[in-house]
Amino acid sequence: MSTFRNIDRKSYFRLYYDNDYFTKTDEYYSQGVGFEYLHHSLKRFFLSKLLLKIRESVPQYGISMNHMAYTPTSIRSDAILYGDRPFAACISFKTFLISADSIKKKRVSSAISVGMIGSAAFGEEIQTSIHRWLKNVLPKGWQNQVQNDVILNYQLNFEKKLVSARDIFLLNVAAEARAGTLNDKLAGGFNFMTGHFNDPYQRGTINKKRLQYYIFGQGRLNFIGYDATMQGGLFNRRSPYTISAGDISRVTFQADAGIVVNFKKLFLSYTQSWLSKEFHAGHYHRWGGISLGCSF
Repeated sequence: MSTFRNIDRKSYFRLYYDNDYFTKTDEYYSQGVGFEYLHHSLKRFFLSKLLLKIRESVPQYGISMNHMAYTPTSIRSDAILYGDRPFAACISFKTFLISADSIKKKRVSSAISVGMIGSAAFGEEIQTSIHRWLKNVLPKGWQNQVQNDVILNYQLNFEKKLVSARDIFLLNVAAEARAGTLNDKLAGGFNFMTGHFNDPYQRGTINKKRLQYYIFGQGRLNFIGYDATMQGGLFNRRSPYTISAGDISRVTFQADAGIVVNFKKLFLSYTQSWLSKEFHAGHYHRWGGISLGCSF
């Protein structure tokens, strides 16, 4: 929901796909996929009534379906790898709202996620199918994954313009808060865009550029309170293996960089991400992501 992901359209569909295969690894955050749909009619969806927005703005309402899978450093063993990340999979339905103040150049996004963590998310089946299709080693150890539990999370993002140079450079300060059964955290940092783009704080700009192309980057500190993908579900405490609260890294750093090309109704992006270690015995992790969108 950052400004560098902005699509200034009344309706669009977008697909996201993350995989650490792009960085030649197969561990930790192993894969993520999301299907996103934005349309003004979603304003009437009952969960949309619970989302925060900026007054006097023209908000964008959307929904998405998301799936994420996490694995330890090896998927070749049926035994629990103590001191490593547990297997975990999440599937969730998200309702979100994006609103921007074109005068004060600030942006607020909010979202509610509802879903399941555990075998109900079919992490083993999806990863096995992909590896079989790629003729790669079939994963072992999913029987030790984090057990089924409910996902109910609220997310709030804030961005404020700091510096801009026409429509070729933009620097923002950004903050994020998440609370719920999947993860509790606060984050803060900066992001930038440079290239040829429309003002992401201005809806319906006259003489908008039909072709946009730019690179972006962001860095942020995360302050972690709880993470069910490592510590297990909040209500179901019967997971075969989890990481104890004392071994969780309470402060992490994440950096992302990528390129975006938007032409008429088509939107393309590629991202590389880096994350410092999430638990004391772990190490840093990298992955890549692509997205494809189309407005209508």
